[in-house]
Amino acid sequence: MSGSLHNKKYYEDEAKRAVELKQAESSHGKAPDIASKLTGLDSYSQEVVESLIADNLPVTPNNFALYFDRNLENKSETLRKEISTMLELEEHSSNDENIILLEKNLKQGFSSVKNMLSVTATLYKNITLMMKILAKRKRELNSNSDLTAKAGVFFLIETDISKLDAILQKQNMYMKKVYEDTAQIVKNVENETIFDNQYGVYNKRYLINRITKEIDSVKKLKHSSSLIFIELSNELTDTIKNPKEIIHMTKIIARLLLKTSRRSDTVAYFGDGRFSMLLKHTDLENAKRTSARLCDLVSTSNMFISDREIQLKISIGITEIDINKTVEEIIVKAMDGIDKAYENSDLDYAAIE
Repeated sequence: MSGSLHNKKYYEDEAKRAVELKQAESSHGKAPDIASKLTGLDSYSQEVVESLIADNLPVTPNNFALYFDRNLENKSETLRKEISTMLELEEHSSNDENIILLEKNLKQGFSSVKNMLSVTATLYKNITLMMKILAKRKRELNSNSDLTAKAGVFFLIETDISKLDAILQKQNMYMKKVYEDTAQIVKNVENETIFDNQYGVYNKRYLINRITKEIDSVKKLKHSSSLIFIELSNELTDTIKNPKEIIHMTKIIARLLLKTSRRSDTVAYFGDGRFSMLLKHTDLENAKRTSARLCDLVSTSNMFISDREIQLKISIGITEIDINKTVEEIIVKAMDGIDKAYENSDLDYAAIE
């Protein structure tokens, strides 16, 4: 998975190790015994540190992760496989605190639901009891012809009903409170979710949060990052009448985006059939190259609908993260890029500067 779900601890350890190796080399030179112990990963990690220093960036785990993934694209297939294997072996979630909070909310939700069921059972029990009491009073009325006695039975019925009414009102208020608490817990859980279950990527809420943080990062560190928006081309969707087929094609696009994205990229579903990718440390020209690769990859993917072969096609809008723009303005610019691409039938992507 792209974005913050990658193995942050792995990058922290590698960054620390690379810095230590770099310091040892600077102090003593690359001694034969140290050099003999360096693996391809160690040497590459040192290169990443050197790249960060050359670009005047601090060697933090996040920056190391970004450069680690970006520079790896130009390395040999052997090294990429070696590192990929290590990452898979050490993969674990870096969101333990969020998971714990989510679990607490869910447990509270389950507890509230359990309380609601308990109150419902008690209400049913009390109503059943009242039905039995009324049946008893009815028998008493039928067996006694004396008016005074009948009046006494009516009084008892009124008393019984009054007692039950007081009990039901109390339980009703309690059930209302439990329901409101449960609804609030469910809302809290929904507000904390960062994942779109339908397409298997991050959701709009998470994307907006990442863009906000990236604006601050660009402002402080002076690097370039870009945002692209992707959707199935109108040229394609206009020919498909079945909504289920559109969803199926959209899921294919989601899988392709995940497959081709770097660990530092954020792939998210924005809504209305549109995906977004936040490309950290990627300027506009490199974002265009990424978009071109995506368009080429998708165009080689086909699917069959009613014995008819369909070639997938996407349209992409591109813009840079501008520190002088709001998150909403940056998103709109990327979306405008899609509209611009539609203006020229020869273009699959377009950038708005």
